[in-house]
Order: sequence, then structure tokens, then C-alpha cells
Amino acid sequence: MFNQLSKCSHQNVVFCSDEDTGLQAIIAIHDTTLGPALGGTRMWTYATEADALKDVLRLSRTMTYKAAISGLNLGGGNAVIIGDSSTGKTEALMRRFGRFIKNLNGSFITAEDLGTNPKDMEYIRMETQYVTGVPETLGGSGDPSPIAAKGVLMGIKACIKEHFGNDSLIGRTVAVQGAGQVGENLIHLLREEHAKVYVSDINEERAMLVAAKYGAHAIANNSILDLEFDVYAPCAMGATINSETIPRMKCAIIAGSANNQLADEEIHGQMLLERGILYAPDYLINAGGMINCYSELAGYSRKRTMQLAENIYSATRGVLQKSIRDQIPANRAADIIAEKRISDIRKIKGSF
Repeated sequence: MFNQLSKCSHQNVVFCSDEDTGLQAIIAIHDTTLGPALGGTRMWTYATEADALKDVLRLSRTMTYKAAISGLNLGGGNAVIIGDSSTGKTEALMRRFGRFIKNLNGSFITAEDLGTNPKDMEYIRMETQYVTGVPETLGGSGDPSPIAAKGVLMGIKACIKEHFGNDSLIGRTVAVQGAGQVGENLIHLLREEHAKVYVSDINEERAMLVAAKYGAHAIANNSILDLEFDVYAPCAMGATINSETIPRMKCAIIAGSANNQLADEEIHGQMLLERGILYAPDYLINAGGMINCYSELAGYSRKRTMQLAENIYSATRGVLQKSIRDQIPANRAADIIAEKRISDIRKIKGSF
């Protein structure tokens, strides 16, 4: 665990343990140059504590870059709770976790993530003000997944424009892997744009239900890479783009909501470039959820939030054009743009 920490440039990593509630959690704050660190709280049954640490370190770094490239005045952080979200969550556990966040004095603000929901944020809100995504009845913005899906749609359309010359989705084939909240909202938006959508999920019953609801086509999760699509949209767990899957891919574009889609950013970003597959960096096009939370902190306006999400279109086109112009992987092009903004603001702050 200490070896992992030594390789990262995080400002603060907090290990949270409470015997009474069974809480075991890690909060990672990567960078606060642009503002307080914002990031979700994920609850997952990690095989080891080292796996949980690896996940939270990578997620928190991604949030820094996501905020930077989206033009938000936020830093990056994330939290993970080790446990089964379907059986291990209690009000007491979430409220105890909220007290750990409170003790960070505003340097970390949390929101929902995989395994947590607006009700959990409500419990955390009982202990600290540093939480977003609380129910609308409490003055929050509620479920951020519709905005997150809107951002992914904008990223897909930007890729379609770059590859095909126009951004119409009529007749385009899109394979959405993962029919969770963001995945389902994305499927809805794609069908409204008259795309032909294929749906897969580890829960095949869920995939069939969502496909039937929106007039899409359910396919087996293990066959998604064996079929030919215009767009592959990974919207479940990360690392689905790796040395084994890339050679099998028959898509022109990869653009989805899952975090950390590249198993190895350097190796697999380069492999996609060499194969001529357009890749929309995940932390850029899935920024809608963060944008939603940012809007809540600033005084929520759905219209303004939607406008910010729509800006992902032009930001994605800028990244793709830099990637093509400089012949560098798209994920590296996005990193360079994000790092420049952080560096510029750091210089400004240092001058005062």
C-alpha cells in the first residue's frame, strides 16, 4: 500500500475505520489547485484493501483532470467504502462516514457513485454540508445520471462528426455495455436520435428489460466485441479496453461513461491510435455528473447545467483534433490540455 502511495502525487489520503458500524473506507484527495476536491463515494466488494486503494487513487486523479478539462473550479478526489452495497449499507454507517468527511473541513466534497444513491447522500448530509447530489426535496439536484448521459451523448456526436463528417446518429449503430442509470439514460437519448442501439449487461434480464423499453436490441455481454458497430460505449466497469480486447474490436469509435476504460493509459491509448479507432477520453465525456454537482454547489439551474454538459461536444472535438494533428493518443491529448490549465492557475495563485 505504501508503494502505491509513493508513486502518486496525492495531497491527502485518509483511511477511515469504525468498529461500531463496520465502516472501512478510504478518501483520496488528489489536487485542489482549482478548488475543493469533488468526487463520488463508491461502495464495492473489493478483494483486498490494496485493490480498494488502487481504485480510489486512480479515480481521484481522474476527477482532477475531469474538472480541469471541463473548465470547472474544482479539484479532484474520490472515496471508496469497502463492502457490499446491497447488504452492508446502513444509516449509521453512512452517517459515520459523513463525519470523516466533515473532519476534512471542506477540502473534499462527495457525491454518489457506484453502489451509493441520493438517499445515502441524504444520510451523509445529516453530518456534514460537504455533499452534493442530495434529493431535490432537500434543495439538491437529485440523480445526476441524466446529465451524465447527456455529456456522453455529446461526446459520441463529436466523434461521429470527426469520423463521418456530420454528427447525425440516424442509422448509426451503437453498442452500450452496461444498462445502469447512466447507461439506460444514454440508451434513451440515442434512440431519440434514431440510432440503432444494442444493449449488454452482466445482468442479462436487466439488458432485455431496458432494450425492450426503448426499442433497442439486447445481446449477450460476452459477445459485444465479436460484432461490428460504429460506436462501442462502455458504461459499466473500467479496464474493458485492454491488450486482449483491442485486437477484437470492430468499431470505429469508443465513447462511453465508464471510468478508467483503458487498462493501461499509455499502452492502450497508443494501440487505439495505431488501429485508427477514435477514442473519446472517458473523464472528458462522462463529466456530466461532476458538472451537475458543480451546478448544485453554485446554485442549481437545470438549464445552465444542461448548457455546461453540451459544451462537452466542442471540448471533445478539440481533443480529437489535437490527437490527430499531433499524432498522439486522445487520452494524452486530453491530459495535456487539462495539465496546462492546472499549471496556469497554479502560476496565477503563486503570484499573489
